Amino acid sequence: MSERKQTPATTAKPWVRIPDGTKVRHRSDGYEGYVDGLTEIVTGPRRNPDGRTQYRINIGESDRLLVVEEDLLILTDKEGLVLMAKQKVEYRCHITEQLHGAFANDRFIASR
Repeated sequence: MSERKQTPATTAKPWVRIPDGTKVRHRSDGYEGYVDGLTEIVTGPRRNPDGRTQYRINIGESDRLLVVEEDLLILTDKEGLVLMAKQKVEYRCHITEQLHGAFANDRFIASR
């Protein structure tokens, strides 16, 4: 008789990355900027849910900061759509729906 290995069922949702160009605000420091990609972190304890990266946030001309997902709030317009640099409404609707499926409502805030 052959033995079958049983793999435990995983209920964890896969990580949903905040797309480049999404406008965000740092929870405690209050600065705003746009997601400008990911940077793989070799040392240090704080990382995104993927266990390897931090978001690169563009906060000005050539200023970039590295931030983990848990420190970010996602900015929306008055209709509740995610704010994004140079994206059409249809794409923003799709991204808004996708991000609402991955993040709690308290992570979305109206832009000032």
